[in-house]
Amino acid sequence: MKGRGCWETASVRSFCSSGCLNKFKKDDSGDDDEEPAAPGDKSELHHTLKNLSLKLNDLSTCNDLIAKHGAALQRSLNELDSLKIPSESGEKLKAVNERATLFRITSNAMINACKDFLELAEIHSRRWQKALNYEQEQRAHLEETIEQLAKQHNSLERAVCNTPGGPVDPSKSLSEGSFLTSKGENSEEDEDTEYFDAMEDSASFITVITESKEDRKAEGGTGSTSVDWTPADNVLDGASFVPKDSCKVKRRARIPDKPNYSLNLWSIMKNCIGRELSRIPMPVNFNEPLSMLQRLTEDLEYHHLLDKAVHCTSSVEQMCLVAAFSVSSYSTTVHRIAKPFNPMLGETFELDRLEDMGLRSLCEQVSHHPPSAAHHVFSKHGWSLWQEITIASKFRGKYISIMPLGAIHLEFQASGNHYVWRKSTSTVHNIIVGKLWIDQSGDIEIVNHKTKDRCQLKFVPYSYFSKEAARKVTGVVSDGNGKAHYVLSGSWDEQMEYSKIVHSSPSSDGKQKTVYQTLPAKLLWRKYPLPENAENMYYFSELALTLNEQEDGVAPTDSRLRPDQRLMEKGRWDEANTEKQRLEEKQRLSRRRRLETCAASCGGEDEKESDCYTPLWFEKRLDPLTGEMACMYKGGYWEAKEKKDWHMCPNIF
Repeated sequence: MKGRGCWETASVRSFCSSGCLNKFKKDDSGDDDEEPAAPGDKSELHHTLKNLSLKLNDLSTCNDLIAKHGAALQRSLNELDSLKIPSESGEKLKAVNERATLFRITSNAMINACKDFLELAEIHSRRWQKALNYEQEQRAHLEETIEQLAKQHNSLERAVCNTPGGPVDPSKSLSEGSFLTSKGENSEEDEDTEYFDAMEDSASFITVITESKEDRKAEGGTGSTSVDWTPADNVLDGASFVPKDSCKVKRRARIPDKPNYSLNLWSIMKNCIGRELSRIPMPVNFNEPLSMLQRLTEDLEYHHLLDKAVHCTSSVEQMCLVAAFSVSSYSTTVHRIAKPFNPMLGETFELDRLEDMGLRSLCEQVSHHPPSAAHHVFSKHGWSLWQEITIASKFRGKYISIMPLGAIHLEFQASGNHYVWRKSTSTVHNIIVGKLWIDQSGDIEIVNHKTKDRCQLKFVPYSYFSKEAARKVTGVVSDGNGKAHYVLSGSWDEQMEYSKIVHSSPSSDGKQKTVYQTLPAKLLWRKYPLPENAENMYYFSELALTLNEQEDGVAPTDSRLRPDQRLMEKGRWDEANTEKQRLEEKQRLSRRRRLETCAASCGGEDEKESDCYTPLWFEKRLDPLTGEMACMYKGGYWEAKEKKDWHMCPNIF
């Protein structure tokens, strides 16, 4: 037994001298004589994995040795117990035996923990290896992309230098993510250098940009015949250069700066996963001092696009401006991650701007659950717009999805062209951690129900690994026979361009895509710059800053008169939260009374809230184009304003 004990002691010392325990100690202290590898170096990753593997092997060896020596110790004690020894020594031996038993129990617990750790470490080691391999692939993909972009840049520089007549502005003919294909130096088609838009699979077409005959003459070229802009295209030219409304009424240009209140959004939202966003009680700290009705009215900021579209003699050209108008409504949302106030049932908002904007707009909250707003706009320039938008929203934990439901109608009185489309999905990301940001995604189809012209717009969702530009929008305008006339491209937060199609053909790469040969793109719409100090004023645009400005003569249900919203705008957020709770309780009481009255009149049968409430300025009708029931303006509001007679309005504030 003595010899065996010496052998066991020697084996433990040998194991320790092999560097296992020293290795753990050295790594724990951070002292390492080896030169650290450069960040991102593949050899460093392999070196780390190798060290982890070695330490796992050492831990496994320790596990085996503890089990082995623990069992040997127990056997030795049992042998001693069987010997005939004095009673006094027997008591001491019994105490030693008990301590050895405790050591065995503790060692077994540690062994089991080590086994669990080893299993988890092996599982995660495989996961880490997969993650590292994925990152290496993505890095290689990124390096390849950068190399390709560098080659494209060099090719573009050579093309600019070789262009007769001097360099040209590449930004007008080469979009982000494009590549250049040059003809041979002696080819008679040198001046027909083509720019291909390198679209991903997200788009169903490829554009090829050529030059117009006027551009060739300006450069002294004598190229082959090409299709040119027609006189009708002049209606589109300069559509985005219409100056802002020269307001005859002086309006405010700023509001009080946003207070610096800190509040943890996740602490409120964590218990609301999967719930309808409109049913989550939220303090004003997450709001902006505008209601959803006012946000809906902001869609009219670029109304001049529709004023311009009135004069189009070609319906497909008019469609380009209508498409630009539909995209422009998202431009104000890029920095606007705060939530607008949910309107009270029966709340209204008017925008009476006949003098400076040439239009009158009226919104009314026609339903509270689900939240739904009806909107009607009349323009003295010859167009009308109406919609009923129901906001469906879900909190998904990491993000919030906002799905506006309902059709938007636009009609031009002179031509009778009637356009219908629906809004895309908005998503607010990084609810739990990180900086909040908003994205638009989905397809929008705009249909002219008179001519059957169509515009297919695609809002490309942002992806970290995508080659696409952020917030990209693409589209094609086709006539009633399906012939494509214009390609639209741009971003929903900056600008849209249009290119006239001169030829289309199937793609030669085997993919089901259409190649459109187009004239150089022209600007269709560009976003107005934000006002000075906008970052401290909720990133409001110039129009948004005026929407909550107090005006005389509005209905007593107008959003400008909502007290909690007014207090928030003034920076008195604590008072605003108290007032918001009062208004919500008042609305709940009114709802209970309304449902009780409705149930009594219906013989005790349960009725939906929508069946028990009748909007004041709108009424439900069957939409003949969509086949859906929708609230449409029935008239009377502007007449009541002129008479200053608001006796029919409910007391909601």
